[in-house]
Amino acid sequence: MFRRLIAVWLLALLLIPSLGHAADVTASLDRNSVQLGETVTLNLRVNGNAGNVTAPDLSALSNDFDILSSSQNSSLSVVNGRASSSMTFGIALRPKHVGDLQIPALSVAGSQTTPLQLQVDAPDPATAAATHKDVFMESQVEPAHGYVGQQLSYVVRLYYANRINGDAPAPPQVDGAQISPLGNGLNYDTERGGRTYHVLEQRYALIPQRAGQIEIPAANFQGEAIDPNDPNSFFGASIPVSASAPALAIEVQTAPADWGKLAWLPARQLSLSLDGLPTAQDSPRVGQPLNLTMNLQATGLSYEVLPALSLPSLDGATVYPDKPASGNHHDEQWIVGWRQQAFAVVPERAGTLTIPATTLKWWNVLSDRMEVAQIPSRSITILPALGASAAAPTPPAAASAASLAVTPSTTEAANAVVPVTPWRWIALASLGLWLLSVLAWWLWRRRRAAVAPATPVAALTSARECQRAFIAAARGSDTAAQVRTLLAWARAERPAIQHLGDLASALGDASQCTAIAALQQRHYAGAPVAEGNPALAEVFKRGFVWRVAAAADENPELPPLYPFKLH
Repeated sequence: MFRRLIAVWLLALLLIPSLGHAADVTASLDRNSVQLGETVTLNLRVNGNAGNVTAPDLSALSNDFDILSSSQNSSLSVVNGRASSSMTFGIALRPKHVGDLQIPALSVAGSQTTPLQLQVDAPDPATAAATHKDVFMESQVEPAHGYVGQQLSYVVRLYYANRINGDAPAPPQVDGAQISPLGNGLNYDTERGGRTYHVLEQRYALIPQRAGQIEIPAANFQGEAIDPNDPNSFFGASIPVSASAPALAIEVQTAPADWGKLAWLPARQLSLSLDGLPTAQDSPRVGQPLNLTMNLQATGLSYEVLPALSLPSLDGATVYPDKPASGNHHDEQWIVGWRQQAFAVVPERAGTLTIPATTLKWWNVLSDRMEVAQIPSRSITILPALGASAAAPTPPAAASAASLAVTPSTTEAANAVVPVTPWRWIALASLGLWLLSVLAWWLWRRRRAAVAPATPVAALTSARECQRAFIAAARGSDTAAQVRTLLAWARAERPAIQHLGDLASALGDASQCTAIAALQQRHYAGAPVAEGNPALAEVFKRGFVWRVAAAADENPELPPLYPFKLH
């Protein structure tokens, strides 16, 4: 018990510095331009510990948008043993008028999002002419020209007025370019020519592999539609339908002639940083490792084409690189590739340790010019190891010059021992806090023995006890107790589970997932609560049915982009 209290106290000390940090929040739109009558999805992504994030206040959007619906999705990933979670809120918006509308900064999880711009155009008369059809398609690529290796955004939209059956349009086979879907597609409603259509939209990452003109063939759809004029349509009568999105062409050019032999990196945005450098007030000592992390992120490039990260050999220190990490994600329109490399830098002598500047040349496709991402040079003062002489060696000339001005008082100061970091006081303070913890535990045990309250959920020591507590709560009408005991039971078997969303994602039984969704509706949405819920207890009485982990990543990484044909 004493060891457990000490471990809890030390963990609390480690977590104290991070309590004041706000969450990392990003906002993005699934499209930057729409026509009046169409819907657009605002995605608010909370990175980090997103287990207890509440839904944001969306009242600031009501002036320019109708809020149609909202949803949330959580995810947990582990990279090189480091776990990270995220929560994404998806809000379906319909603009109220034409113009350049602004999504204002929103407060989410203690942070402010960046304002976004949305261009809303009047309905296009040319496309409205096609709205007499029950089914039609559109295609678009942006930008219409680019460079080899630059990611372009290709989108196909299928419009249908009545219910249809058939497979989603397959991505076209493009000669001279790689094409890969971004996400699972969007579904929304729009108006064309005064008629309401359902829209199936799929975006693709289109990456040219050679210079010249590249043709994108037409995308086709074939299926069946219910005939609204057929009196037997209720029984499944249908008519065949087909539609095609027009073919497109793009102009692709190679890298500038004076680029040289460096890696060709055409990106929309690129950042390079080095984290973990000590401050001027926190100088490290000889033998004390510096834990540095270099990060590289590029929008519009896959991680495969990004260069490996490294530090040069340092004079006065040894560099030990850790295992690198890399990956891709996307913001519904653009690939975002990233690389991360951790280093342990161990100083070998006192003095000044210089980490030279690191630069990376890249091509900004938005401004169409070359830019340089840079980590500036940094000089770090290294103190002697504890117990070693604190006086740095002085050149003979400087020593003789300094001796001319020495007085008795300055001699005593020069011979004095440099103050040592007060580890003794830290140890004494730690011992005092430990004694206070032991005293608090002893008083708590005495009070618990005298009062003898009922055993709380946190005191349940086994999954079996947690299961019994949940089954008892499931037969009652207290939804808070049902949520609390269900999560306690789940964490007894899977400690990584944070909330009901994590639990539902980890289960492989549809009835248990449905029961969790109903419980969330009753607890969070105020749905009517029946007196006793034998169904909830029934579906979980045999225990959790855990989902078997997928053998492959659900979001397979894009294939390598290089080598490119640059001529």
